[in-house]
Amino acid sequence: MAGYSGTPLPKKLGIKENAVVALVNAPKGIQETLGKLPEGAVLRPGLQSIGDLTLWFVRSRAELEKGMSKMVDFGDSAGLWIIWPKKSSGVESDLTQNIVRKIGLASGLVDFKISAIDKTWSGLRFTKRKTAQKA
Repeated sequence: MAGYSGTPLPKKLGIKENAVVALVNAPKGIQETLGKLPEGAVLRPGLQSIGDLTLWFVRSRAELEKGMSKMVDFGDSAGLWIIWPKKSSGVESDLTQNIVRKIGLASGLVDFKISAIDKTWSGLRFTKRKTAQKA
């Protein structure tokens, strides 16, 4: 499915050929929302192992804070998308872009991309913050 920009969602999210994408707490129908994946890319529910990309769907601040210590490692070797319900979605949530960013930054992550997933969900992509190199 193409997003608002007309760019296919897998491309916006950084899903590449042969990528393993972990889906954590994903809503029903996410495969249809993502649409056609690049050749060889696969979706795996849960956290069996760190893949190339993790899409973590959270619905509340408490859920985000509780799971962050476990999920922060997924921002190291793989990309971590933290995805929350938009205010306009009608889904009850106390999350906003600023709250998600603040909690991510406090956990040693840095966000570098934002994307609408669909009319219900928005996401920020995080990676681990690089430490300053010694001279």
